[in-house]
Amino acid sequence: MNDKHKHILEAAEQLFAEKGFNGTSVRDIAGAAGVNIAMISYYFGSKENLMIALIDYRSEYTRDILEEMNNNKMLTPWDKIEKLIDLYVDKILNNYRFYRIMTLHLATSQSDEIREKIIEIKAGNFELIKKIILEGQRKNVFRKIDMELTIGTVMGTIAQVTSSRSLYCKLLKIDIKDDDGYRKKMTLKLRTHLKQMLKAHLHIQNT
Repeated sequence: MNDKHKHILEAAEQLFAEKGFNGTSVRDIAGAAGVNIAMISYYFGSKENLMIALIDYRSEYTRDILEEMNNNKMLTPWDKIEKLIDLYVDKILNNYRFYRIMTLHLATSQSDEIREKIIEIKAGNFELIKKIILEGQRKNVFRKIDMELTIGTVMGTIAQVTSSRSLYCKLLKIDIKDDDGYRKKMTLKLRTHLKQMLKAHLHIQNT
């Protein structure tokens, strides 16, 4: 993917997060990216294909990291769980625009192709996370657990904190305008909480 592709995708991402997929036109994207409409058609063909390209672009990094974790023989299963938590907390809190797009389109998209792409990526990542937990079970350090609900609990906790920012700013006395302060405080709290929770939940001694 060349720099022009990335520039168009990043402009589209901002608009999709602010206005929604249906509320954003190809003309809007062209204007924000400083290119003509014909160039977007040439590169992507349609707005739906542009959205799919954006999902692939943003998801590729996560998939690569998860595959690298699985292939790393130097890391223990507990090391991988800690890195997994760090990855998802950082990814969602520091790239809220893309998280918002994925969340909204999974629930509301009228495009079967976009919806299926999102489900495909989430399911693929689930399988890679599942492999990490299975490794811990094979090595007799993790107990048997409900994979789907365990992973759902982790993702749901991060999602709750991310989508309820106003509430947590009030509870934790954080200035709602202080983006950096909020991210730093919640990143530390989420990492600590989720690692403690998974250690208690997964540990073989808690069978």
